[in-house]
Amino acid sequence: MLRFTMLRPRLQAYTLVWFAIAAAVLLSDQYTKLWIMERYAYGDGEFFTGFFNLVRAHNYGAAFSFLSDAGGWQRWGFSILAAGISIVIAVWLARLPVNRKLEGIALALILGGALGNLYDRLTLGYVVDFLDFHWSGMHFPAFNVADSGISVGAILLILDGFINKPNSSGTDSE
Repeated sequence: MLRFTMLRPRLQAYTLVWFAIAAAVLLSDQYTKLWIMERYAYGDGEFFTGFFNLVRAHNYGAAFSFLSDAGGWQRWGFSILAAGISIVIAVWLARLPVNRKLEGIALALILGGALGNLYDRLTLGYVVDFLDFHWSGMHFPAFNVADSGISVGAILLILDGFINKPNSSGTDSE
């Protein structure tokens, strides 16, 4: 007979560190977005340097405003996708071996970012972006702390894939 305890992953102390990192990303993302929304009206901003501005932008689509004018379905579609991905990552983190620290950090950053943007979509109907980098009149799409966590986490996950290649037997090299 299969026991219930065998079906759920055991939460180890190090696993809580991954969830604490995700929570830190989520909280810093929400705090900065709240600060921007209290300080600036939609479309308003402040110029700081020749390459950086703070500007309040609303993203109804995915990354880089992809599908932002798709008719409204994207709010719920991207919310369902983010929730599903967050669940998969949370389970992945809970089952992650202790020696996979870089992978754990990467997944925690992605999880925190995904939850930050998911919260915006569910409560506001859009994601608040505010970091605006530009050069010679060309602007990189505005982004936020959650997007930064997702991007840095994805880069670290790719890097981890190169560092911790599975050996020919299919097991980790560590």
